Amino acid sequence: MPARYFILTSAAIVLSMGTGHLWLTFFSRAFSPRDSALEDRMKSVSLLLSKRIVMWKAWIGFNASHSMGPILFGLFYGYLSLTHPELLFSSPFLIWLGAAALAFYLFLAARYWFHLPLIGIAVSLAFYIGGMLA
Repeated sequence: MPARYFILTSAAIVLSMGTGHLWLTFFSRAFSPRDSALEDRMKSVSLLLSKRIVMWKAWIGFNASHSMGPILFGLFYGYLSLTHPELLFSSPFLIWLGAAALAFYLFLAARYWFHLPLIGIAVSLAFYIGGMLA
C-alpha cells in the first residue's frame, strides 16, 4: 500500500500550502503592495462590478477563497488515501481529477506565481504521480 502514502504526502503538501496561504492572508502583510499609496487606493476605489466592493476587500476575499482550493484538495485526497484508498484507486475519475487539479495548479504557478508555490506543487504532483504508478 505505498501508493496511498504517496497520495497522502501529496495531499499534505497541498494542504499545508493552502493553510499557509490562508494564514498569510489574514495574519500578515505578505500580500500587501510594497507601495503604501497603492494599498490606500485599493481601500478606496470600488470595482466596476459593484460600488459596494472596494478593490482591497476583493483582494483579501480572492486570496482567502484561493486558499480553500488547496485546503479542500488536501483534506479530500488525504481523507480518501487514509480511510478509503480502495475507492480512490478504483475510480479513474477521482484519481485523474486529482492529477488534473495539480497539473493545473502547476501551470498557474509556472505562469503567474513565484518560485515557492511552483516547487511545492511540483513536489506534490511528483508524489501524486508516484501514487498513481505504485
